[in-house]
Amino acid sequence: MASALTASTPVCSSPLAAASASASASSARRLRAVPPSRGIRYHALRAASGFAGNRRGDGRGASVVCAVQGQDTSIQVPEVTKSTWQSLVMESELPVLVEYWATWCGPCKMIDPVVGKLSKEYEGKLKCYKLNTDENPDIASQYGVRSIPTMMIFKNGEKKDAVIGAVPESTLITSIEKFVER
Repeated sequence: MASALTASTPVCSSPLAAASASASASSARRLRAVPPSRGIRYHALRAASGFAGNRRGDGRGASVVCAVQGQDTSIQVPEVTKSTWQSLVMESELPVLVEYWATWCGPCKMIDPVVGKLSKEYEGKLKCYKLNTDENPDIASQYGVRSIPTMMIFKNGEKKDAVIGAVPESTLITSIEKFVER
């Protein structure tokens, strides 16, 4: 029985197969379950267009990846700090939108261009500033900011409204419209 199993084992050129040929009948059964190796197949990819591939025509394939680098067209919202808070926010004659943010905050990066766009749209009716909560934690805690991004609207030196999170532009517009002069 052992000789019949050994005779029907596939022939492989690997050292493992040579060692298994002298093994017991049970190991020969396990070896039969693995198909013999046919090697690694390699196919060179040819480019269909002139933009990718090599131009020498020697059969070696290559590809070119093109990416458009986006222009930063967002409006930069000025920063407010502890030293400028009183004059820029509390003593402002116009309503003020303050964006509480941090450099590591992903949702803050998403909402920042929206706040920049709104600062441009409401120019002359609303002032917009950013406050880095890592650099100015005392102001953030004074106004109860526990999550960022948070946008607060101040009018006549008082906190009037707050919007928490990376919300749609329409949500911010609804909040702003309650406090700006028409």
